[in-house]
Amino acid sequence: MSTRFTKDHEWIRVDGEEGVVGITAYAAEQLGDVVFVELPEVGKTVSAGDELAVVESVKAASEVYAPVSGEVIAVNELLEGEPAKVNEAPDGEGWFVKIKLSDKTQLDAMMDDAAYAEHIK
Repeated sequence: MSTRFTKDHEWIRVDGEEGVVGITAYAAEQLGDVVFVELPEVGKTVSAGDELAVVESVKAASEVYAPVSGEVIAVNELLEGEPAKVNEAPDGEGWFVKIKLSDKTQLDAMMDDAAYAEHIK
């Protein structure tokens, strides 16, 4: 399983043809306390860069963008009742959606762990 990152601080953890998408701990910290998450419908088709979800925090509302193109095959329903999971476990229970990738080559343009660490310095 490999993890890739966008410049907008989304991550995707890929296993086969599916990826789990969330935001990084850095992004969660910048947002502040998350109070609401709006997730897409299962079955929605997205292109890389499309708005995927909306996160509202005590500081602001922010969009989460699709890091890759594909179909939303699952959403993290836990976030509806516990949006603070985004802050508590951004790279674990605070994930947003699972996507069936339509073009795995899009991952090649994304950052690996080392490049992302350099990006947020």
